[in-house]
Amino acid sequence: MMHRILLLDDEQNVLLALQRSLKSVAKDLDMKMELFNSPKDAVARLSDTVFDFIISDYHMPEMNGIQFLSIAKEMQPDAVRLMLSASAEFKTILGAINDAEVFRYIAKPWDQDELFEIIQQANARRQQLLEDRRLADELRVQRGVMTPQEQETKRLEETEPGITKVKWGPDGSVLLD
Repeated sequence: MMHRILLLDDEQNVLLALQRSLKSVAKDLDMKMELFNSPKDAVARLSDTVFDFIISDYHMPEMNGIQFLSIAKEMQPDAVRLMLSASAEFKTILGAINDAEVFRYIAKPWDQDELFEIIQQANARRQQLLEDRRLADELRVQRGVMTPQEQETKRLEETEPGITKVKWGPDGSVLLD
Protein backbone atom coordinates (compact mmCIF):
# COMPACT_ATOMS: atom_id res chain seq x y z
CA MET A 1 0.00 0.00 0.00
CA MET A 2 1.42 3.36 -1.07
CA HIS A 3 1.70 5.96 1.71
CA ARG A 4 1.75 9.70 1.01
CA ILE A 5 3.63 12.23 3.08
CA LEU A 6 3.40 16.00 2.80
CA LEU A 7 6.49 17.94 3.87
CA LEU A 8 6.19 21.67 4.50
CA ASP A 9 9.01 24.06 5.35
CA ASP A 10 9.63 27.55 4.00
CA GLU A 11 13.38 26.88 3.91
CA GLN A 12 14.22 24.88 0.77
CA ASN A 13 17.50 23.52 2.23
CA VAL A 14 15.73 22.13 5.30
CA LEU A 15 13.01 20.63 3.11
CA LEU A 16 15.55 18.86 0.90
CA ALA A 17 17.53 17.65 3.93
CA LEU A 18 14.33 16.22 5.44
CA GLN A 19 13.54 14.52 2.14
CA ARG A 20 17.03 12.96 2.05
CA SER A 21 16.68 11.83 5.66
CA LEU A 22 13.34 10.19 4.94
CA LYS A 23 14.43 8.35 1.77
CA SER A 24 15.35 5.12 3.56
CA VAL A 25 12.09 5.20 5.52
CA ALA A 26 10.19 6.00 2.32
CA LYS A 27 11.51 2.83 0.68
CA ASP A 28 10.60 0.66 3.67
CA LEU A 29 7.05 2.04 3.88
CA ASP A 30 6.45 2.48 0.13
CA MET A 31 6.08 6.22 0.70
CA LYS A 32 5.68 9.03 -1.81
CA MET A 33 6.82 12.44 -0.58
CA GLU A 34 5.49 15.80 -1.76
CA LEU A 35 7.41 18.93 -0.80
CA PHE A 36 5.99 22.41 -0.26
CA ASN A 37 7.54 25.78 0.63
CA SER A 38 4.20 27.56 1.00
CA PRO A 39 1.44 26.67 3.48
CA LYS A 40 -1.17 27.98 1.03
CA ASP A 41 0.08 25.64 -1.72
CA ALA A 42 0.09 22.76 0.76
CA VAL A 43 -3.51 23.51 1.82
CA ALA A 44 -4.54 23.55 -1.85
CA ARG A 45 -2.96 20.12 -2.31
CA LEU A 46 -4.71 18.77 0.80
CA SER A 47 -8.04 19.56 -0.85
CA ASP A 48 -7.49 17.05 -3.65
CA THR A 49 -5.02 14.46 -2.35
CA VAL A 50 -5.20 12.20 0.70
CA PHE A 51 -2.04 12.12 2.81
CA ASP A 52 -1.14 9.59 5.48
CA PHE A 53 1.41 11.86 7.17
CA ILE A 54 1.90 15.62 7.28
CA ILE A 55 5.12 17.15 8.60
CA SER A 56 5.19 20.92 8.98
CA ASP A 57 7.77 23.38 10.22
CA TYR A 58 6.59 25.70 12.98
CA HIS A 59 8.15 29.03 11.96
CA MET A 60 6.94 30.18 8.52
CA PRO A 61 6.09 33.65 7.21
CA GLU A 62 2.54 33.06 5.82
CA MET A 63 1.18 31.10 8.78
CA ASN A 64 2.79 29.11 11.54
CA GLY A 65 2.83 25.34 11.68
CA ILE A 66 0.11 25.12 14.32
CA GLN A 67 -2.25 27.14 12.12
CA PHE A 68 -1.40 24.99 9.09
CA LEU A 69 -1.73 21.69 10.94
CA SER A 70 -5.05 22.82 12.45
CA ILE A 71 -6.36 23.40 8.91
CA ALA A 72 -4.91 20.03 7.86
CA LYS A 73 -6.69 18.37 10.81
CA GLU A 74 -10.03 19.77 9.62
CA MET A 75 -9.42 18.72 6.02
CA GLN A 76 -7.86 15.31 6.69
CA PRO A 77 -8.52 14.20 10.26
CA ASP A 78 -7.01 10.74 9.70
CA ALA A 79 -3.63 12.08 8.57
CA VAL A 80 -0.97 11.81 11.26
CA ARG A 81 0.39 15.30 11.91
CA LEU A 82 3.97 15.99 13.01
CA MET A 83 5.60 19.32 13.94
CA LEU A 84 9.18 20.21 13.01
CA SER A 85 10.88 23.08 14.84
CA ALA A 86 14.12 24.35 16.29
CA SER A 87 12.07 25.94 19.07
CA ALA A 88 11.84 23.98 22.28
CA GLU A 89 9.37 26.40 23.85
CA PHE A 90 6.86 24.55 25.97
CA LYS A 91 4.07 26.91 24.84
CA THR A 92 4.77 26.10 21.16
CA ILE A 93 4.75 22.36 21.78
CA LEU A 94 1.61 22.57 23.92
CA GLY A 95 -0.18 24.62 21.24
CA ALA A 96 0.75 22.05 18.60
CA ILE A 97 -0.61 19.21 20.70
CA ASN A 98 -3.79 20.97 21.85
CA ASP A 99 -4.78 22.90 18.72
CA ALA A 100 -3.58 20.69 15.87
CA GLU A 101 -3.46 17.33 17.68
CA VAL A 102 0.14 16.82 16.63
CA PHE A 103 1.27 13.23 17.12
CA ARG A 104 4.99 13.93 17.61
CA TYR A 105 7.31 16.90 17.79
CA ILE A 106 10.55 16.60 15.75
CA ALA A 107 13.40 18.82 16.93
CA LYS A 108 15.72 20.52 14.45
CA PRO A 109 18.34 19.34 13.85
CA TRP A 110 16.85 15.86 13.92
CA ASP A 111 18.61 12.61 14.67
CA GLN A 112 18.30 10.14 11.76
CA ASP A 113 17.51 7.12 13.94
CA GLU A 114 15.01 9.08 16.01
CA LEU A 115 13.31 10.37 12.84
CA PHE A 116 13.04 6.81 11.54
CA GLU A 117 11.47 5.68 14.84
CA ILE A 118 8.99 8.59 14.82
CA ILE A 119 7.85 7.74 11.29
CA GLN A 120 7.45 4.07 12.26
CA GLN A 121 5.32 5.14 15.26
CA ALA A 122 3.31 7.49 13.02
CA ASN A 123 2.67 4.61 10.62
CA ALA A 124 1.41 2.41 13.46
CA ARG A 125 -0.80 5.29 14.63
CA ARG A 126 -2.20 5.78 11.11
CA GLN A 127 -3.04 2.08 10.77
CA GLN A 128 -4.80 2.15 14.16
CA LEU A 129 -6.83 5.24 13.18
CA LEU A 130 -7.97 3.61 9.95
CA GLU A 131 -8.88 0.35 11.67
CA ASP A 132 -10.83 2.21 14.37
CA ARG A 133 -12.71 4.15 11.68
CA ARG A 134 -13.49 0.96 9.75
CA LEU A 135 -14.80 -0.81 12.85
CA ALA A 136 -16.90 2.20 13.88
CA ASP A 137 -18.44 2.35 10.39
CA GLU A 138 -19.21 -1.38 10.47
CA LEU A 139 -20.97 -0.89 13.80
CA ARG A 140 -22.98 2.03 12.36
CA VAL A 141 -24.08 -0.18 9.45
CA GLN A 142 -25.06 -3.00 11.84
CA ARG A 143 -27.11 -0.59 13.96
CA GLY A 144 -28.79 0.89 10.91
CA VAL A 145 -27.31 4.34 11.49
CA MET A 146 -25.43 4.12 8.20
CA THR A 147 -26.31 2.25 5.02
CA PRO A 148 -23.73 0.08 3.24
CA GLN A 149 -23.91 2.59 0.36
CA GLU A 150 -23.09 5.49 2.70
CA GLN A 151 -20.20 3.46 4.12
CA GLU A 152 -18.81 2.81 0.63
CA THR A 153 -19.27 6.46 -0.39
CA LYS A 154 -17.36 7.53 2.72
CA ARG A 155 -14.57 5.05 1.99
CA LEU A 156 -14.29 6.24 -1.61
CA GLU A 157 -14.24 9.89 -0.59
CA GLU A 158 -11.50 9.21 1.97
CA THR A 159 -9.27 7.47 -0.56
CA GLU A 160 -10.05 9.75 -3.54
CA PRO A 161 -11.33 13.17 -2.38
CA GLY A 162 -13.98 14.59 -4.69
CA ILE A 163 -14.71 11.31 -6.49
CA THR A 164 -18.30 11.25 -5.25
CA LYS A 165 -19.00 14.90 -6.06
CA VAL A 166 -20.10 14.94 -9.68
CA LYS A 167 -21.54 18.00 -11.43
CA TRP A 168 -24.42 17.05 -13.69
CA GLY A 169 -25.71 19.04 -16.67
CA PRO A 170 -29.46 19.57 -17.27
CA ASP A 171 -29.36 16.83 -19.90
CA GLY A 172 -27.75 14.30 -17.53
CA SER A 173 -24.23 14.77 -18.86
CA VAL A 174 -21.22 15.05 -16.53
CA LEU A 175 -19.80 18.59 -16.37
CA LEU A 176 -16.02 18.90 -16.16
CA ASP A 177 -14.24 21.91 -14.68
